[in-house]
Amino acid sequence: MPSSDPPHLPLRPLWLCRTCGTPWPCATARLTLVGEYAADPVGLSVYLCGVLYEATADLHRLHPHDRLDPAVLYHRFLGWARRRAMP
Repeated sequence: MPSSDPPHLPLRPLWLCRTCGTPWPCATARLTLVGEYAADPVGLSVYLCGVLYEATADLHRLHPHDRLDPAVLYHRFLGWARRRAMP
């Protein structure tokens, strides 16, 4: 059954969630992405790498004099999806 909830997509070039207004990917977007890429975790990482690249360019254009912290951007866009090593 399709969901009637609006999708949590990025509002570019701000990279805020169009639905909840928090930095994208918001918690709901992350859950959605994990579900969509459940069978392809490498594909999720590749997708998120592309998003990180685009977001970095957009955010730098918006704020050229602010230093973007690479570690913060990495954790926001990609670090949360990192696969945990199996024991």
